[in-house]
Amino acid sequence: MNAPALPLTIRFQGDASFGAVLDALAPHGSRRLVISYDGRLVQPGYHVTEVKAGSFVTLDCGGNPDAWQETILQVEDLPASVENPNHMEVGKFLAILEKVAVRVSLQRESRLTFEVGPPGRPMQVFDVEIIRIEATQAVIELGPRPAICKPRHRAEQETAKASSACPTVRGCC
Repeated sequence: MNAPALPLTIRFQGDASFGAVLDALAPHGSRRLVISYDGRLVQPGYHVTEVKAGSFVTLDCGGNPDAWQETILQVEDLPASVENPNHMEVGKFLAILEKVAVRVSLQRESRLTFEVGPPGRPMQVFDVEIIRIEATQAVIELGPRPAICKPRHRAEQETAKASSACPTVRGCC
């Protein structure tokens, strides 16, 4: 079996599960893991400060209930140091998550969220947009998670879906 051509791009478009990201990274343990967020790359000394497993039960502004599982990775964006002169390897990142999973129930199907920021600054919340596998590194490209009104968003999706359907009128298609 031939290896896929590099760079390899895996698109999640903000809808990545924890398990899907683990699966995408697993074959690339010796590559450096770089995280791209807010128009910049994390510095080589970045640190995974906390891994959270959350269960959310909500009620949106339209009175609609919702529930989901979420895995939240908190990353502090730190400069290189003597201890961490380079971005960590994917294998080390996965080992950290395996160590956490021994003590915290991490659900593979849970939504994956990143909280990232430099010391002394507020964290920002991001979704995984793309994982790009390159010759020497794996890059997780994060995108901002916007606030949305779920009922309005659902209505807009239904309108877009209805308008994209081909009407059954003479001369169509």
